[in-house]
Amino acid sequence: MNSDVQIAGDPLAIPHLLPPVPAHPATVAGFVGLARSIAADRGAWAHLVRYDTTSRWYHRLRTGPGYEVWLLSWVPGQGSGRHDHGPSSGVLTVLEGELTEHAGTGRRTLAAGAQRVFAPGYVHEVVNDALTPAVSLHIYFPGLTEMPMHGAPHCTPSALETAAP
Repeated sequence: MNSDVQIAGDPLAIPHLLPPVPAHPATVAGFVGLARSIAADRGAWAHLVRYDTTSRWYHRLRTGPGYEVWLLSWVPGQGSGRHDHGPSSGVLTVLEGELTEHAGTGRRTLAAGAQRVFAPGYVHEVVNDALTPAVSLHIYFPGLTEMPMHGAPHCTPSALETAAP
């Protein structure tokens, strides 16, 4: 069948035919993408980083509807203590250096570029076991309203090996 109608060009290139681009993420994948884009824009965050030998340094980098983005630095030996994030889910991205995550069944080394996604109630401890400072980016959704600490002492590799099945 012949038709007198022909389409010239790409109809999706016409802005009014495209769906609107969301201003803020609405899915886990969207938050992971946001973390990656912030990580890639080193000029937007590197000048803000400070290192504090007495406690972990942190800075709220940005907020959006229902989420917060935090920048943290870790000097060797600093850790978060065992905690969860209450009702918040999150994305942790290592920007520089290396961090160790201790969670229920073991530990995981997170090098620069590594990302961890976690759900509400996920209990872990993050520690800088390396000899050099580290920087990480944390996105919480909804924004972080609580961070309950869990009574167990600092997880050492030997304690984890004892607890592992």
